[in-house]
Amino acid sequence: MKRTHMDSRIAFAAGAAGVLLMVATGAAATAQAAELPPGAPPGTCPADGGYGPPLASATTTATRLVGGRAFLEGPVWIADGDYLLMSEMAAAAGPQRVQPSAILRYTPASATVETAVPASGSNGLALAPDGRSIVAATHDQRSVSRYALPGFAREAVAVGFQGAAFNSPNDVAIRSDGVVYFTDPDFQRGARADAMKGRTSVFWVSGGVVSLLDDTLREPNGIALSPDGATLYVGAYGENKIYSYPVRADGSTGARTQFASIGGPDGATIDCAGNVYWASGRDGLVHVFTPDGRQLGTVSSSGAGTTNVAFGGADRQTLFITSGRTGDSGLYSVRLGVPGYPY
Repeated sequence: MKRTHMDSRIAFAAGAAGVLLMVATGAAATAQAAELPPGAPPGTCPADGGYGPPLASATTTATRLVGGRAFLEGPVWIADGDYLLMSEMAAAAGPQRVQPSAILRYTPASATVETAVPASGSNGLALAPDGRSIVAATHDQRSVSRYALPGFAREAVAVGFQGAAFNSPNDVAIRSDGVVYFTDPDFQRGARADAMKGRTSVFWVSGGVVSLLDDTLREPNGIALSPDGATLYVGAYGENKIYSYPVRADGSTGARTQFASIGGPDGATIDCAGNVYWASGRDGLVHVFTPDGRQLGTVSSSGAGTTNVAFGGADRQTLFITSGRTGDSGLYSVRLGVPGYPY
C-alpha cells in the first residue's frame, strides 16, 4: 500500500506521543522511587531471602543467660566485637527522684557481664547504621544521646522540643539514613517539672532538627522500623495498643492505624521478613506478629516484666530478651528461623 504524506504525519505523531509517554512514565517512576523512604542497607536483609517461619512452635521458650540484675532494658547487639549492650536501671534517688542507670556489656563467648558506661542515664539503645555509635534514650538529662564506639564518648542528639525539656525519653529506632525516632513517656521524669504540659509524645530527628510525630498517645514506649523503612511501629503502654504509621521519604509520617493489642507493650524489634516482636510488661511474653498484624505465637522467658528485645549473634538469628522482676531481672536468648533487622 502506498504511504501518503498524511500517513507519514500520523505515524510521526504517534511515534512522538509514544516517546513522550515513555519519558513521562519513566519520570513518574523515578519520582515515585525518589519518594520512597530508604530501607535496610544493601545486604542486611536480602529481598530474595526466602524466609520461613520465625518460630519453631507457637509457644517458644527462651533460655536464661544472666540473672539477679536490678532492672534490665534496651539490649542492642554490636557485631564489631560480638557482644551485647544493655541498660541496667536502679531505684530512683535524690531530690528529683531520677533513676540512675549504666550500660552493661554481655559477651556470649565468655558469658561475662561488665560495666561499659557507669553513669549512662540510659534506657533504650539502638545501633547507628554505620556501626560506629549507639543512640540512647537518656532520661538522666531528659535527652537523646549518642555514645561513640569504641570509647563511649557522649554527645547530644536531641535535648528538647521548641525550648521545652522532654519528659524522659524511653526507646529509640534509627532509619538507615540516620533519621532518629524516639518515644517520650513520663516514666522516669521523677519529681522534675512537667515541661510537656501533660503530653507524652513521639518525636523524630533529622539533620539536627527535632519534630513532633504524635502527642496524643498515652505513654508511648517501644518503637521500631520495618526493614523497608516504610512503616514505623509504636507501642502505647497506657492504651495496651500498638500503632503503625506510614513513613515518608523525608522522615515524616502519615495517619496512624492500630496494628495490634497486647497488655503493656514495652520494647520491640523486627526481623528481616518484617515480622514484629513486642515485649509485654503485663504478661511477661514476647508477642510475634506478621507484617499484617496476625499473631504467630509468643516467646516466654522469666514469666514477668519483659521489657525489651533485640536480634544478635553472628547470623542475627538469636533473639535476646530482657525480662524479670526488679532485683532479679535477667537476659534470655532463643534461636529463631529468620535473621533480625539490627537497627
